[in-house]
Order: sequence, then structure tokens, then C-alpha cells
Amino acid sequence: MGVLLVVVMANLYRTKQFPERKGKKADTPVNTGVSDDLTGHNSYSVRLDKRPKPRLKYMIANEIRALLAACFKSPRDYAIFRLGYHHGLRVSEIGMLEMTDWMPAARMENDRLMIHRLKNSISGETRIVPAAAEALRRWIKKRGTAPGPIFPSRKDKPISRKRIHELVQFYGKKAGIPEDKRHFHALRHTCATSLLSEHELDIAHVKDHLGHKNIQNTMIYAQLTAAASDARFNKIRSWR
Repeated sequence: MGVLLVVVMANLYRTKQFPERKGKKADTPVNTGVSDDLTGHNSYSVRLDKRPKPRLKYMIANEIRALLAACFKSPRDYAIFRLGYHHGLRVSEIGMLEMTDWMPAARMENDRLMIHRLKNSISGETRIVPAAAEALRRWIKKRGTAPGPIFPSRKDKPISRKRIHELVQFYGKKAGIPEDKRHFHALRHTCATSLLSEHELDIAHVKDHLGHKNIQNTMIYAQLTAAASDARFNKIRSWR
């Protein structure tokens, strides 16, 4: 009888001290309903606020050489691709170029170009990389020096974004460029990665070359080129 009384008193004490929580199970997960595709392999089931951004697509050395070789026979298209590659121009920035923006010099390596940057980037006058300057001179020799867009359409209006996209698709396929790299902006990405990995330019110089206002935008390319190729060049004028 004494033992039974002790057991009853003990159960009564435990019930008062640790009452059962109604409406909630002890084994209920922290984030019920969060699917695996949002949490990945996170054992704590923490919802990720941001998903990784898609990796930037840029061409490696043999791909950009193949693309330039594919369009070489067309002076206009070759000049467009050279400027896009060597100066990181966006597709709409190509169409904004006017003859008044081109400033040829006695020596080709001193030719200059006024680049009108978009997306809050910094516009400015710059010396043209010789390989691009040579291509531009070749095109203007055929085009003539009449005022207007450097790259006019058949109606003497600036070449359209759609037309340039068609050119990238055409020459990209001809050169065997992977389909996900057949867009004009890939030339801008290729410009940045080439300057950092092949030419070993300082990040601040690459920022200025691309017209970035915020160096954080340029740092994205530095991360891509951390494991760059051993092939290096001493000067940007040797860029071919």
C-alpha cells in the first residue's frame, strides 16, 4: 500500500511539472512543407533566401578565334565582333556608334573611339585595341566616311539588336560555338575574362576598360578566372 501511494504521488508531480503540450507534436520538423529542392542537403531544413545566379558564359581562346575566323570575310561583321570582344561593348552600344565617335590618327594604334555605355556604366573616349582598330579601318574603307551610324542597316539606320543576334547565331554555329554561348553579351564576358586571365590586367584597369561604375561588378570576372590558363601575353597590343 505504501509503495502504491508513492507511485501515484510521483505521477501526479510529473504531470503538474511537465504538462503535455496540446496541438503540437514533439517530432514536428522546423520547416514543415519545405521541399528538398529549396533546402538541398541542409540537415537543418533552412530555406535559402537566394539561389545561385547562373554562371556567366564566356568563350575560351580557341572558341573566340574560331568565331572571328568565321566572320572575317565580312568587313562589317568582323569589325562588330572585334569591337564587342576587345572593348566589351553591349549589343545596343554597337548600334549607338556614329562616325563622329571614330577618331582616326596618323598611326593606327592611336585611333580613338567614343563609347556610349548603357546600364549606368561610364561612357568615355578610349584608344582602340589595335586588332579592333584594324578591323574598323577595314570596314570604314568599304563603308565610306559619310555621316551616320558606323554600322548602318540597309535603310541607313543603326544596325538592330535583332540583326546582331542573328549574326551571332549564324557565325556561332559556323564556328562550332556551344549554343549557350551564341549571344553577343558572351563577347563582353570573354573580354573581361581574357583581360584578367591572359593579359593579367589589374582588376581596376579591367573595371575602367568595361566602363563599370562599381568594381563589385568586375569582381565577378575575377572569381571566374581564379584558375586561369598558363598562357600569358605581355602587352594588350599583341591581342590577336
